[in-house]
Amino acid sequence: MSFQLPSYKAPNFSDTKFKNAPNVVLKIVDKDGIAPENYHAMSIYPEYFKIHDKWYLANESRMDGVPVFIPNKGIEVIEFRNLKKDDLVVVGRTENASEGIYVHYNGFIAKENQTDTFSFRSNRSRETAFSKDYDHLYELLKHEKENGYIVWVLGPAVSFDYDARNAVASLARKGYVNALLAGNALATHDLEAGLLKTALGQDIYSQVSYPNGHYNHLDLLNKVRRSGSIKQFIEDYNITDGIIQSLEQCNIPYVLAGSIRDDGPLPPVYGNVYKSQDAMRKHARKATTIICLATQLHTIATGNMTPAYTQINGEIRPVYIYSVDISEFVVNKLKDRGSLETTAIVTNVQDFVVNLDKNVK
Repeated sequence: MSFQLPSYKAPNFSDTKFKNAPNVVLKIVDKDGIAPENYHAMSIYPEYFKIHDKWYLANESRMDGVPVFIPNKGIEVIEFRNLKKDDLVVVGRTENASEGIYVHYNGFIAKENQTDTFSFRSNRSRETAFSKDYDHLYELLKHEKENGYIVWVLGPAVSFDYDARNAVASLARKGYVNALLAGNALATHDLEAGLLKTALGQDIYSQVSYPNGHYNHLDLLNKVRRSGSIKQFIEDYNITDGIIQSLEQCNIPYVLAGSIRDDGPLPPVYGNVYKSQDAMRKHARKATTIICLATQLHTIATGNMTPAYTQINGEIRPVYIYSVDISEFVVNKLKDRGSLETTAIVTNVQDFVVNLDKNVK
C-alpha cells in the first residue's frame, strides 16, 4: 500500500455568490491584546476572506485565532494576546460569503463515503480494529520522513518501559522525529533511566523497585542542574541511550513545558506557560503529522494550537494527528474537538511505539 495525500479542491470563485460577495470589513486594533467588537474567530476548516476584490486563504487555520490582514502577506492567524495596536482584524460572524468570509467545509476530497445513518462501534474503544490505522501510519511516516515535519508529544509513561524507550530513540535516529513536545517528567525519567536504569526508582525492564529508589529522580534532577544543561549532563555522565540522548545526538529540537507539579525542574524547562506555548506552537505550526502518546493535557493543548492544514510549495494538505492512549476518554477527547484528520488508537503506548519502530525501516 502506497501513501497518497488527499486532494484539495478549492471553492469555485467564479460562482455568482463569490463574485457578488462584498469585501470583508477590517477594523483596527486600538489596544494591544484586545480584538475589535464582532471580531471573526477561526474554525478548524480552510477559510477565505475577500479583500480588495480578491479572495485570500488564511495561511493556516487554528481554532479560536483571529484573522489579521497583513498587506503583501495576506491573512495571518493571531492569538488574542498577540494582537498589536493598529493590526487589521477581520470582523463578521457569517461563513457563507455574505460578509466576504467563506468557511470551506469540504475542501479535502474524501476517499470513503459513509452512507448509513446508524452503525455499531462508531466511537473508538478497546474493541475497535486498528490494523488499518497502523498500516496507514506506517506508510504516512515513510512519506513524511522525506516530505513533512513529524512532531511527537510524549507523556512520561513512554520512558517507564525499557523497550518503549529504546523504540522512540530508534525512531528518532531513523529520521521519524523532527521535534518532540513534552513536560519535565518525560525527560527526567528518561535521563534517570540513562543514568540509573530506573524510572521513579523502579527498574525499567524488571519493574523491581530499588531501595531508596524514590530518591533517584531527585538525584538525577540535582545532577543535571549541577551540570548546567542536559547536553552537558549527558557528556559528564556518559549517557549512551534513551530518548533525550538520541534527540541531543541527532540535533532534534524538543520543548519541555513546565507544570505546577514539577520537581527540579530540568534546566531547559519553561516555567512561563505562555513562553512554553509559544515554543510549542513553533513546531505545531510546522507539523504535517503529530503523534501524541499517553498525555491528556499536552495532547489537547497541542491539538488546539495545531493548524488543520498546511501549505507546502503552494499545495494545501491536511495535518494528521494521532492520539494514542489506553484510556478511551483521552483519545476521543481530541477527536471530539473537530480536528479534520485525527485518528484515535486505544492501546498500551509501549506496545504502540515498539510496533511502530519494527514496521518502519
